[in-house]
Amino acid sequence: MGNRLKIKVCGMRKAENIAAVAELAPEYMGFIFYRPSPRYAGSPDLSALPATIRKTGVFVDTPPDEIADTARHYGLQTLQLHGSETPGTCRKLREAGYEIIKAFGIETAEDFARTAGYTACCDLFLFDTRTPGHGGSGRRFDWHILEAYTGKTPFLLSGGISPADADEILTLNHPMLYGIDLNSRFETEAGLKNTESLEHFIKTIRS
Repeated sequence: MGNRLKIKVCGMRKAENIAAVAELAPEYMGFIFYRPSPRYAGSPDLSALPATIRKTGVFVDTPPDEIADTARHYGLQTLQLHGSETPGTCRKLREAGYEIIKAFGIETAEDFARTAGYTACCDLFLFDTRTPGHGGSGRRFDWHILEAYTGKTPFLLSGGISPADADEILTLNHPMLYGIDLNSRFETEAGLKNTESLEHFIKTIRS
């Protein structure tokens, strides 16, 4: 894959849509195990996903033992922690063998300071638009403030990325930008992705 941006498609729910998006070969596919979310995954069948796609569970302030049970049940490889989880929680799950993504809501450059305590216990950060909820707002934050992030942990860019943003994303040159997280702006309804929009976007990013 070289240095190309990784693609994570998140908020998947329905079997046929999961299969169709899998054909686009994103590096990550996300399943939300947070019941209040309109994209709550329920009990997804992930057995047919190819090994090239990392099965990612999204959790919000879930007890670590419950996260681990869910991860074992669904064969998750990556855990995205989208609440107020502590570095200790991240460390415990990482030591259990999971890749850990810690999400941070971003509005101003000062928000990046909160990442400092997580550097040693997370594989990736995810920078989402800061909202009262836990993601899925469809809103972008000001990407210019990414320049203020000077940490050494790679990050996924999230928060309202739309089909029209591919060319702008390709102009971003932050050394720690690892990939992009696609969700609500690629949907026809909550949890149902428009595969045509995704396919065009992914082809542009990978061209």
